[in-house]
Amino acid sequence: MATRVWRSSIRDALFKKPKSGAAGGAVGPRLASTGAGAAPKIPPSSKKGRLLSGTMIGLAIAGGAYVSTADEATFCGWLFKATKFLNPFFALLDAEVAHRLAVSAASHGLVPIEKRPDPAILALEVWGRKFTNPVGLAAGFDKNAEAVEGLLGLGFGFVEIGSVTPIPQEGNPKPRIFRLRQEGAIINRCGFNSEGIVVVAKRLGAQHGKRKMEETSSSLPSSGDEVRPGGKAGPGILGVNLGKNKTSEDAAADYVQGVHTLSQYADYLVINISSPNTPGLRKLQGRKQLKDLVKKVQAACDEMQWAGEGPPPLLVKIAPDLSKQDLEDIAVVALALRLDGLIISNTTVSRPDPVSRHPLAGESGGLSGKPLFDLSMNILKELYILTRGKIPLIGCGGVSSGEDAYKKIRAGATLVHLYTAFAYGGPALIPQIKAELAECLERDGFKSIQEAVGADCRQTFHNS
Repeated sequence: MATRVWRSSIRDALFKKPKSGAAGGAVGPRLASTGAGAAPKIPPSSKKGRLLSGTMIGLAIAGGAYVSTADEATFCGWLFKATKFLNPFFALLDAEVAHRLAVSAASHGLVPIEKRPDPAILALEVWGRKFTNPVGLAAGFDKNAEAVEGLLGLGFGFVEIGSVTPIPQEGNPKPRIFRLRQEGAIINRCGFNSEGIVVVAKRLGAQHGKRKMEETSSSLPSSGDEVRPGGKAGPGILGVNLGKNKTSEDAAADYVQGVHTLSQYADYLVINISSPNTPGLRKLQGRKQLKDLVKKVQAACDEMQWAGEGPPPLLVKIAPDLSKQDLEDIAVVALALRLDGLIISNTTVSRPDPVSRHPLAGESGGLSGKPLFDLSMNILKELYILTRGKIPLIGCGGVSSGEDAYKKIRAGATLVHLYTAFAYGGPALIPQIKAELAECLERDGFKSIQEAVGADCRQTFHNS
């Protein structure tokens, strides 16, 4: 029996083929932004490619004697830890090639699948949707919805694809991704490289159809009032991040087109107006511009035909490079128009220490990773206080441990996003962060995520 479990797990983890437009899982190290159009292929003769593939298979076979006598949970834990051995191989590759290879591996199921349940303390409900944990993958890794199923299978509570533009575009010239490995950071100026909404809609449609078939064939009865775990694409929640084309003169029309085409497949939608790599995009964060834009997007959602669940929640992703007045304006608009959430934050154009002394500091683009943590934390706290905790916030920027995620939550985040840390740490980082976060909550006497949200800001409420 144990041998059959081992063989089945090896097959599922390493050789599972993608199904009609859906994708597999995620491999670690360098991700950044995907290229537009077809993925660049790694030549069959590539020594690095052959070495990487051989290592992946070898790791699985080498562990056979051990896992053949282990239960499924033990094997699952071993497989996640084994992915750490792949990180040095990805580090040898060009950043964008490594990312492309990671997405490709994810889409073919060449990654571990999380079989162990999340700690009960991490479960929460947001927007009427059940999250098994608050740790998500930020937009930018799977820009074109190639690996949704596998990324969710890695154990993320939610995954956000995109940014997706209406018309396919290649983005900025290469090279456009720069690793600052010792600083735990990345600078990118990808510029919304996207295959476009038509291609993405086909992939998400296949995922959505598969989920519906699974629900129909399920023998478990469901109540109309019951909030089911997972979302439209599978076991976790799927966010769709919308962008505008670089040459578009009507930004609102681009976002509305994204809503009309992709919202039916999304558990939540994001208006991305904070990338530093699309000229003029951040001007949409101004009070009047933001108000006009959100109204038009909300109207587009309202005019569509919806079942009883209604349109997906609408969020806005903002930049960390904002003044106090900018934040006050955003809070006013968010409260007045009843936005469903804010993502705080995108990458920064600043170069805080120690990045300022790095040889690559002069490269244009957005900085992500550990050096962004403090800046994004300050913006997060400020907006939690300005909105008085009435709007769910997703904390994004520099999260690389369970303690980091916990700090974001105490500062006002209901959910948290990973990106750069996942790029460097790979799949093994996900269960590690969840376990550390659960330990932090239990250590400080919290019984749930909701109890901890904004804990560091509540005294401010009492004093105001």
